[in-house]
Amino acid sequence: MLEYRRYYEGLPKQGDIVVKFYHSGDQIRGYVRKVADTANEDTIFPGEEMEPDAAFAIAKSHGRGDDIWVELTEDVTWDEGWGRLVY
Repeated sequence: MLEYRRYYEGLPKQGDIVVKFYHSGDQIRGYVRKVADTANEDTIFPGEEMEPDAAFAIAKSHGRGDDIWVELTEDVTWDEGWGRLVY
């Protein structure tokens, strides 16, 4: 089972990958970003919203083999079908 880390402000370090999920209408969508240093804005891959499986695929392809962080907006709950979310 795939394992992801729960995003908390300040925990991911420069170069880490974050998947953010939010509601778009009645569907859950996400985007992927690479954490930048504090002087720059994070890099977003790609700019449009994606289904969760596509967002995880992009995150894995741009990661360095490190943890993938997951940020959930307040109205999104974790789906166990995506894998395991650890804190």
